[in-house]
Amino acid sequence: MKITFNPDHYVIDNLHIPKLHEHMYCIFDLEGTGILPDRESITQFGAMEYKHGEVGHSTFSTLSRTSKPIPDAVAELTGISNADMKTAPAFVEAYHSFSTFIGEKILVTHAGYEYDLPMLKRHCEQFGVKMFRNKVLDTKAMFTYIHPEVCEVISTDYLIRHYNIDTEGIRRHDALADYDVIARILDHLLQEYEERGLDHFTADPTRSIRRFEIPEMYSITEDGGNT
Repeated sequence: MKITFNPDHYVIDNLHIPKLHEHMYCIFDLEGTGILPDRESITQFGAMEYKHGEVGHSTFSTLSRTSKPIPDAVAELTGISNADMKTAPAFVEAYHSFSTFIGEKILVTHAGYEYDLPMLKRHCEQFGVKMFRNKVLDTKAMFTYIHPEVCEVISTDYLIRHYNIDTEGIRRHDALADYDVIARILDHLLQEYEERGLDHFTADPTRSIRRFEIPEMYSITEDGGNT
């Protein structure tokens, strides 16, 4: 798979997944010390096996010791603190456990093409481990391809509203909870693909996907300049 980034959108190529409704997928989500994938550190891996129409799938979760402090605002949002990091496994150990769980399954993420994958690739390069080669589906791309009329950024909250998904009682921005939300979104997407007579996903480099918008607070560097 190839991802080509532009300032406000990206396109994907070289990805084809046939028989969408027949696979055992592995939904995954990462938490980090912030929203910028080129500089943040992973704090948590979460993953869940998923097959359309089935329930009771296996799940996985582990913290990952960061290489930088977790800001107070992020700790409050995710529920993961610097104190948790003292006993968390090192990245290599956490990643090995994650890789064992996902095996060779097709992975599913939300906004992972622009956040989780770049951040994870950078960590693998930094720590000298091989990045997995699994195929990866992103629910943003899946939705964008069948709804070209939608011009908004396809956020998790947007899809929750669009599909009227009940998230009451779910703690958001926790990898364990977020993969459950992604699973509910994927369930609706697969149902919609089926209703449209679509049994595959094929990357189309002529279709662009809007990138998430970086909050203004992240556009200022520590020395006061713009990023």
